[in-house]
Amino acid sequence: MNAPATHGLLVDDDPLYLRTLQRTLARRGIEAITATDISSTLQLATQTPPAFALIDLKLGSESGLNLIQPLRELRQDMRILLVTGYASIATAVEAIKLGADDYLPKPATVQMILRALGEEDEGGEEPEDVEPPDAMTPISRLQWEHIQQALHETGGNVSAAARLLGMHRRSLQRKLTKRPSPERDPNR
Repeated sequence: MNAPATHGLLVDDDPLYLRTLQRTLARRGIEAITATDISSTLQLATQTPPAFALIDLKLGSESGLNLIQPLRELRQDMRILLVTGYASIATAVEAIKLGADDYLPKPATVQMILRALGEEDEGGEEPEDVEPPDAMTPISRLQWEHIQQALHETGGNVSAAARLLGMHRRSLQRKLTKRPSPERDPNR
């Protein structure tokens, strides 16, 4: 089991989620600072490298995957957890290859986070302000993540990504205009 991670960095573009998670962890004796984008995350982590970082995959138009290697360089023993409402095998594999220690679906419960950090949860109960997952990730989210992975692998080339996905370029372009809305998705 890993050493207790009592000082961390929470990175998400949803300020409400950040505040709720920060308060919940504080009740468990875990201090955490928050950031909503890549530049502020790196700035905070450089000042005081945290024991752990919990990073959302989607940070507005940026990818949380871009934080894994710079954070690992700042502190080799940092526990890096990637959380996402866009869970896919491709991004899980990529996150682990880049150096993440764990990959959790969103919403990750406090027990899941503590377990991934190597912490024991003495209370055994889930706080009321963090809802447990009650539904699987919608297929539209999984499809969107799969498309994003194909675009990443082809350097953003829509035609090449369409070929990789086995679909017509126009079909892919239509799907790209229909990004799943986080407001309608209970798993984000």
